[in-house]
Amino acid sequence: MPEFGTSRRNVLKTVGAAGIAGLAGCAGLAGSDNPDTMKIGVMQPLSGNIAYYGQQSLWGFLSGLAYKGDTDPIEDPETGTEEIEVGDTTYELVIRDSKFQADEAQSIATDLVTQEEVDMLFGCASSGAARRVINTVLGETDVPYMAGPAASAGITQNSELCSDQVFRASENTAMDARSGGKYVAEQTDVSKVYLFGADYSFGRAVVNNYERVLQNAGVEIVGKRFVEQRHSEWQGLLQQAEDAGAEGVVGGFTVATLPAMFSQFLQGDYSYRLFGGFATEISNAALGQTLVKELGEPLTEEKLEGVKAGPFTTRYHWNQYDNDINTDFVDMYSSAYGKVPDLFSGGTFTAASAIVQAVRANSSTDAGDITDALKGMTVSDTPKGEDAYTFQEYNNQAQSEMTVANVTPTTDEWSDTWGAAIMPSDPLSRVPGDEATIPADSDQMDCDL
Repeated sequence: MPEFGTSRRNVLKTVGAAGIAGLAGCAGLAGSDNPDTMKIGVMQPLSGNIAYYGQQSLWGFLSGLAYKGDTDPIEDPETGTEEIEVGDTTYELVIRDSKFQADEAQSIATDLVTQEEVDMLFGCASSGAARRVINTVLGETDVPYMAGPAASAGITQNSELCSDQVFRASENTAMDARSGGKYVAEQTDVSKVYLFGADYSFGRAVVNNYERVLQNAGVEIVGKRFVEQRHSEWQGLLQQAEDAGAEGVVGGFTVATLPAMFSQFLQGDYSYRLFGGFATEISNAALGQTLVKELGEPLTEEKLEGVKAGPFTTRYHWNQYDNDINTDFVDMYSSAYGKVPDLFSGGTFTAASAIVQAVRANSSTDAGDITDALKGMTVSDTPKGEDAYTFQEYNNQAQSEMTVANVTPTTDEWSDTWGAAIMPSDPLSRVPGDEATIPADSDQMDCDL
């Protein structure tokens, strides 16, 4: 057992992450009770074909810090170290490119804890990467981890992943399904649904959560199918859903797969509607191009009325909330990055806001003080409004309102900062946070902190 006062970061540095399983619980807390500097290790994919996932997540986080510090976001963040002054505390961000790969995230997290000696970890857009960090690194250090935008519900649902050290402000797949499923079951005539999902943690989480929510609401699941990422041949699968009598189809995919599915759906003659979640700008750009190709320019509300797609849920988009905080967020974000805040940006803004609030609560960056402050915290400053996110004490997942919106042509007001021909409409419906998240007494909830 390490000597009294030795941090687990130093233990990791000495013996390595692979050989310290027996040391868990033996070391002192990470961090410092001096709040002058808060060092945060940031892990986001910043290269490759979905670098935008990591960029919008980082931009949201930087905007959250800037809002709390009454300053402007860093405009061109790069891997390396960036510093932001927020009141009397300097937030030192050690930014690393996790490349959307679990192995890379594990290596980076180990280095951030052992060599950089960060006070906290933040990030991972990939749910698989977040799981790897939790399973291989987090248990051997006292450093708290703010996961996000990794969206698999299991991170804050399954007993092997949830922990007093793991928090998530970002919305998750269970929230997508519970809000989307609630709308389909209560606000439409759909009674039979076919579920498609990508064959990895994100897609399976989407399908499994929709299946549970819809079945509980009396909607029949007439089939489900998982396919590999970038699956491109959809005619046969879409026809299977038609033959099964589906009145609605849900697709749990990212930009790697969704455009091909949507394009072939538009080209077919199917009686059902597509449901799911509003994606990021890059997915909407691809879907918008497909709609323009099929329907012609310009896209209009009348043309879109004939498309059997939506409404869709949204975790966050810039035009879903009308409050002073969101107005400032949209202004500062679009001024710094040339785009409006996107799907992941609201959750990561809130993550940064919560961390600042936690540091201020005890005037400390000590790991125990940070985790104590985040536990059950209602976050005061969020893009969804004041006090709009609350970390649930039983699993450290923040609950927040979700919205449901139609697909609408992008208006002139947003055409310069939203690079897609379609965007979410004004909200059709709002689902309260306590209805969108898995409750503590659900048989789905295998986390009891």
